[in-house]
Amino acid sequence: MAWLILFLAGLFEIAWVVGLKYSDGFSRPVPVILTLAAMAASMGLLGLAMKSLPMASAYTVWVGIGIVGAFIAGVVLFAEPLNPIKLLAIALVFCGIMLLKLA
Repeated sequence: MAWLILFLAGLFEIAWVVGLKYSDGFSRPVPVILTLAAMAASMGLLGLAMKSLPMASAYTVWVGIGIVGAFIAGVVLFAEPLNPIKLLAIALVFCGIMLLKLA
């Protein structure tokens, strides 16, 4: 159950990163409120997951989910450019997340 909670925390991390972009430097009230709510949910769920998961693994997986998710969101939502080096880098991050989960 803790890994599911951690995964949800990672999804909320992606949401707040995307929300930061949509908030336009904290100048748009609705995206700011949603971003802050996603931040609180992400941190709260991370803290809950860390009650039973090792800190180093939980934090690293949480950040990794955020990195991969933010990368995908940037490409899909904001048409950020892709190249082979970026794809290799994100694949390595993903592999690292999976290895930590299995360790």
